Amino acid sequence: MDHSAVLALYDRDVRENAAPDGPAARIERAGAVVRQVTDAQGWNGVLWSALDAAGADRAIHEQVAYFTGLGRDFEWKLYGHDRPDDLGARLAAAGFRAEPEETLMIGETGRLAVDAEPPEGVRLVRVTDPAGIDLVVDVHEKAFGTDGGRLRHRLLARLAADPGTVVAVVALAGDEPVSAARMELVPGTRFAGLWGGGTVEAWRGRGVYRALVAHRARVAAAHGYRYLQVDASAMSRPILERLGFHALSTTTPYLYGS
Repeated sequence: MDHSAVLALYDRDVRENAAPDGPAARIERAGAVVRQVTDAQGWNGVLWSALDAAGADRAIHEQVAYFTGLGRDFEWKLYGHDRPDDLGARLAAAGFRAEPEETLMIGETGRLAVDAEPPEGVRLVRVTDPAGIDLVVDVHEKAFGTDGGRLRHRLLARLAADPGTVVAVVALAGDEPVSAARMELVPGTRFAGLWGGGTVEAWRGRGVYRALVAHRARVAAAHGYRYLQVDASAMSRPILERLGFHALSTTTPYLYGS
């Protein structure tokens, strides 16, 4: 993989020319900033920027004023290769708080190890209705210790309005949901994004997460997507590397608001 070329393609297709991630969302370009704006239950934030040292602080304050004027908390999704080099420090000085850094990893669907199957007694089920979404949210809350209300809202909206752009899968041990994940298919690009992969603590280390990645990779390839993208935690990065993903950059959510 040509890391520089693929990263440039990702920046252009997925960030600068982003598509809204739900029926209530819209993409706006404000000077050198691309942002998504949606309702309070969705993801509001800055997806891409092309800033320099002279104009960065002004652009940051403009986005703060814009989103706070809407009454929205928001995220500035900062990548390790974004400029200027001290953009993270500038965001912190403007009142943003940084979440843990993750690794932007990308793999070619035709070169990934996609033969991983779930352990004995576990089956993978495609989510197509509200009952299935409840299972995904249940896993999310148990695996990450966070409220799944916003996730439920977003998945219900996507499945109702544009089901062809999201693939949600839950791993069941008998009738017990033990892991879940989703994939977002970005129309008009060569990228599909892997999101929300989480496994309840008692089932970690048994290959369930690996099987969910492989399953979604097969689905992405069948839909004609060349690349898979993941914002990987320190826990998932080694698994993804063994499957054939490459680390191309880092990404850090900078949050503003309550």
